[in-house]
Amino acid sequence: METTPDVCVVGLGYIGLPTAAILAANGSNVIGVDVNPHHVAEINAGRVPFVEPDLESVVAGVVAQGRLAAQSSVPHADAYIVAVPTPFTETYEVDDAYVRAAADAIAPMLKGGELIILESTSPPGLTEQMGEFILDARPDLTAAPGRANSVHFAHCPERVLPGRIMVEIVQNDRIIGGVTPEAAERARALYATFCRGELLITDARTSEMAKLAENSYRDVNIAFANELSMICDRIDIDVWELIRLANHHPRVNILQPGPGVGGHCIAVDPWFIVAAAPDRAKLIRLAREVNDSKPDFVLEKIMARAAKFRDPVIAALGIAFKADIDDLRESPSKTIVERLASELPHASILVVEPNIDALPSDLAGRANVTLRETADAVEEADVVVVLVDHQQFKAMDPRALQEKVLVDTKGIFL
Repeated sequence: METTPDVCVVGLGYIGLPTAAILAANGSNVIGVDVNPHHVAEINAGRVPFVEPDLESVVAGVVAQGRLAAQSSVPHADAYIVAVPTPFTETYEVDDAYVRAAADAIAPMLKGGELIILESTSPPGLTEQMGEFILDARPDLTAAPGRANSVHFAHCPERVLPGRIMVEIVQNDRIIGGVTPEAAERARALYATFCRGELLITDARTSEMAKLAENSYRDVNIAFANELSMICDRIDIDVWELIRLANHHPRVNILQPGPGVGGHCIAVDPWFIVAAAPDRAKLIRLAREVNDSKPDFVLEKIMARAAKFRDPVIAALGIAFKADIDDLRESPSKTIVERLASELPHASILVVEPNIDALPSDLAGRANVTLRETADAVEEADVVVVLVDHQQFKAMDPRALQEKVLVDTKGIFL
């Protein structure tokens, strides 16, 4: 590794680590920075601390080649990519603490001429604010282009699907939003080293809003499917058959309902639009409320079924936020299990999650919740609840469920 790496990626989570790995695989010398010492140790050993297909082989290769290393402190680099969490507060505004911490760590290392990219999903204006955080700490630098002491800021949001990140990070089109045109061009040159999709130049605020709009579009459409499922349940219609039939219309493509919406993108990003214009974002707010209410609907159905048993045994199939990953962030399935454990203390909750080795801390401490294998949990259960459509569940023999009370939120067995 060179003394000055080409790129420093701050935050080695589900987006930062794949970005660091793909940059290194395409010739950049990369330092990854993370506050989690376990992540740093695993990456330096060529291992990945979470589940993402095809990522570990790339990480192992670039670490062995000396093109990627992880550490806990921020070095000087030619370019920085900030990929840290941007959660929302209780009032649905962005919590910029992680971005501020990254800015505080980067500022002392700058010499002038560096490119700093925010990849984190952001409300309009956060990239500019990150620049202000840094320049306030370093008044000897400027964001004005064309000077030796200029620092260049851009926003380049990720557009990848968990479970397909290593494919989509290369193939998908990418939005490049510069605070200045020069920053945008520099960012485009960096992403062009690995991205085969079209690189679309705009300003930073439009880039930030585009990512929010993309995820809000999906949230609104999922809300339509979820609302349909609740209406159909009330009037005794099979929503899965209804959607299958309606989707034969050449201009209709209704999505599939589920137990809610999770993850750090679709479940979070629409609130940033609502916070930006609360008096205008009526449909976006309502969609978010519909999707946030779906776990309550599912919980009521489970509890009604469980009430038929004195000490019910409930197999909960899946607590990740989507299929075939280990990501539990904002997971409605996990929320449902947590509430079941609290509201039915006499029940035994058997959690089946093929992509984790241990229950998260907020479930591990509950006496009535255990992590089990699929076959054992289904065999012991009175009530089987399908919460995630993992491939292992799709491969189950439906005959194993014939004597069980079934609540299938994904329509696998209906």
